[in-house]
Amino acid sequence: MKWLLATVLLGISATVQAQVPAANQPVSTTDTSETGTSGTRLSPEPPAFELLISAADDVKQLLQNQLDLQRYRTLTDLSDEELDRLLELAQTDVKSLVATLGYFSPLIQIERHTGSAGQRRVSIQVTVGEPVRIGQVQLQLIGPIASDAEAGSQRQLIRESWSLPAGTRFTQASWDAAKQRALRQLTTLRYPTGRISQTLADIDPVTHLARLEITLDSGPAYQLGDLTITGLKRFDAVLVQRLARLPVAVAYDQSQLVAAQQRLTDSGFFDSAFVTIDTQSAPEAARVLVTVREARLQKITWGLGVSTDAGARVSTEHLHQQLPWLGWRALSKLSFDRATQSIGTELTSPPNAARWRWNTAVLLQNQQSGSFDVSSQRWRAGASQEGDHIDRGVYLQYDRADSATTDQAASVLAETISANYSFTLRNFDAVPFPSSGWAWGAELGGGTTLGNPKEPFVRILTRWQNFWPLGAGARPDRRAGRLAFRAQAGAVLAKEGVSLPATQLFLAGGDNSVRGYGLRDIGTDLTGEQISAGRYLATGSLEWQRPITRNGQLTDWEGALFVDAGAVANRPADLQAQVGVGAGMRWKTPVGPLQVDLAYGVAVKKLRLHLNVGFSF
Repeated sequence: MKWLLATVLLGISATVQAQVPAANQPVSTTDTSETGTSGTRLSPEPPAFELLISAADDVKQLLQNQLDLQRYRTLTDLSDEELDRLLELAQTDVKSLVATLGYFSPLIQIERHTGSAGQRRVSIQVTVGEPVRIGQVQLQLIGPIASDAEAGSQRQLIRESWSLPAGTRFTQASWDAAKQRALRQLTTLRYPTGRISQTLADIDPVTHLARLEITLDSGPAYQLGDLTITGLKRFDAVLVQRLARLPVAVAYDQSQLVAAQQRLTDSGFFDSAFVTIDTQSAPEAARVLVTVREARLQKITWGLGVSTDAGARVSTEHLHQQLPWLGWRALSKLSFDRATQSIGTELTSPPNAARWRWNTAVLLQNQQSGSFDVSSQRWRAGASQEGDHIDRGVYLQYDRADSATTDQAASVLAETISANYSFTLRNFDAVPFPSSGWAWGAELGGGTTLGNPKEPFVRILTRWQNFWPLGAGARPDRRAGRLAFRAQAGAVLAKEGVSLPATQLFLAGGDNSVRGYGLRDIGTDLTGEQISAGRYLATGSLEWQRPITRNGQLTDWEGALFVDAGAVANRPADLQAQVGVGAGMRWKTPVGPLQVDLAYGVAVKKLRLHLNVGFSF
């Protein structure tokens, strides 16, 4: 590696030396790209004329970009007579361009002057006058949508959300956008073959009023029929039907097709999926066309990463989509970082008719937990169901950990077996970049310790996240940002002195917990200032997220101010919050938000940098 780096540096050095003349040698000023055969520098040709535009900013920008006269400035042999003819045409061109901004009675002055050196100058001065405003709007719906009782809310939506009501300023761009928006609202629900059959924008330049007419022809109403699937080689069509979850004999809804397409691609079975409706089939039972490209049967993925919590991370995954004879998916993963080293395998069945999947998993892990190194095993078997807004899971679990117990620092072996139920309910407006909405998740388990004596225990963990947009009115201003709330609480109920695996207990601190503290650095204090996992957990966070704008436009960056707090203890009365405060930046990346936070841990009196990528709940 060192000799390769030296070779690269020598190559760069040689290149620089070849380009920089020696101090005792003359420097040539000849530019061969701009010289004649004699080596004399040629002066650039002057433009045919200089163009000066005097107008309002939006008009000036439009003319500079779109005026046809601009492209003749480079003609070196343009005569005065030809230039005068072009200026006459420019009068009409300027008027047409200004009309697209809603000014139909502009005062346009175009003059040509010739300077003492013979250089010609063209000046265009535009006084736009009063803009045209919408005086009357006639929006007509024809076809089945006009009388269909089930389309009443759709008719109301199209009419009430028309974006150019009376009194607003008319521009060509806004007129085109309003038409396309109305058409989308027609064709995304029930009527995929809808079209604009007639439009009219009648402008009165005297009164500066516009009369708009638009007629939307819905065409027939469509209902979803059976799926026609192409592209399958290994997988069964039943798998596609269960993943797509598209009902039959319901009204066409484009959002349902988009959601089905997303479910297919998110499943991991397919590299791509396209879901459309066949508008050439019978509207009362239109075929749904599903085209998929299956993912590879086996795939190995290598990963390199870094985080402020655990340092550098190396991982590898092996995925087998369809194990021989069993037909289940197998995912094996090996991961190493400073805080955790783990190896695990998970087997998952295809979904059944109710979307439940059987699964079994084993995880062997060595983890830095507080002040202790914990070697643990986790064996799990159960079933899970994933939905658009709610996930559920039921499973039996065996835990074994060689670690410090709840009540003492000595290293002991603890084992438990438990039955568990979990669910997650999500209601965000968009993932992975939510700006409003909430989510709630909970885990409930009960079981017994193994060994002698056996003691029962109950474990509860719940979490909440909420995004509250700021701004007045029914439509919050995205530029005002949002408040993000996050809370988590957990408890393990067991007889005092019972040894439980540390993996069943709680610790706090880190990027997604209490910032300003290291990963799992908040726990119960033992003798000698050691930290151990505890039976009770409480954390919370309040964050103000504000988008960063540039030239009045939203960017992919946001700023954030936050305060976090968290506590872990073996008794509820001993919970004492440790606080972290700070500021950070957010950047929208293809894999989710990149979070860069600088936090100050009040209890430890230290600054800590936190990096995190992605959004999950």
